[in-house]
Amino acid sequence: MRAVWLREFGGPERLVAAETPDPVAGPGQVVVAVEFANITFVETQSRAGTGPFPMRLPTIPGNGVGGVVAEVGPDVDPALRGRRVVSGTGGSGGYAERAAVPADGLIDVPDGLPLEHAVALLADGRTALLLLETAEPRPGERVLVEAAAGGVGSLLVQLARTAGATVVAAAGGDRKLELARELGADLAVDYSAPGWAERVRGGVGGLDVVFDGVGGALGRSAFDLLERGGRMVTFGLASGSWTEIPDEVAKERGAAVVRSLARSPEQLRELSRRALAEAAAGRLRPVIGQRFPLDRAADAHAAIQSRRTLGKTLLEVG
Repeated sequence: MRAVWLREFGGPERLVAAETPDPVAGPGQVVVAVEFANITFVETQSRAGTGPFPMRLPTIPGNGVGGVVAEVGPDVDPALRGRRVVSGTGGSGGYAERAAVPADGLIDVPDGLPLEHAVALLADGRTALLLLETAEPRPGERVLVEAAAGGVGSLLVQLARTAGATVVAAAGGDRKLELARELGADLAVDYSAPGWAERVRGGVGGLDVVFDGVGGALGRSAFDLLERGGRMVTFGLASGSWTEIPDEVAKERGAAVVRSLARSPEQLRELSRRALAEAAAGRLRPVIGQRFPLDRAADAHAAIQSRRTLGKTLLEVG
């Protein structure tokens, strides 16, 4: 099979496709004939050796795949063969034509939902639902979504809008702001331009909820917009660092800062199932902005790193 290997940390060019032995389904496993592989921003950081999750080399990157079950392990129900599924890989092995994954981690793709939509929602959908569940925005509250044109952010804009909130989308550049408006944002501001926080305050006043996927100085500026009783859920560090809000500062502001979203594997799978069900029912739309063939995984990483991408980036494998 073809697979993409990372043998040393560095730039996107370190991702190299090569012929690789097919994986074998061991006890409790199935082999999925991969049609689409998920790419996340964190994977670009891990490839560079700067991500929050250590990666052991050499490895085939990729933590999410979608396809058809091609083989089952010796103790696995043979009826799984031919099922259309998505699954996490446990952290590696996704950028490949075939991937061995735990059978108990498979998620069936609902009838009528395109497989690429299911892959786009596997990680980002559960993250967006978890964030919404944590912050619990109420009708009329003012909600800021950072990186609002990204994979998670584009879903949060939709979910917060459905919850009845006034949605402020923060993103960089006209294309991303236009997408955020199309998805239902009431106000869209370019956070790459000076004075963006003042434009938020001028448009909606203070904020009740901040979904912080960027971190760093931008996250701190967003926190400063929170009113008393506000909630900030920080879940990403696209800037390269987490938002630093000392506990005493949050207490003085009367705001809650949530930094941990820990859930059990089964709870996370259930959130993914819910995201797929919402999409199948037409209530949630993943934005797939870019697709790259497997052998161009390096180009996919370069595009994500450049901040030019919209929504989700996928590898087309099958």
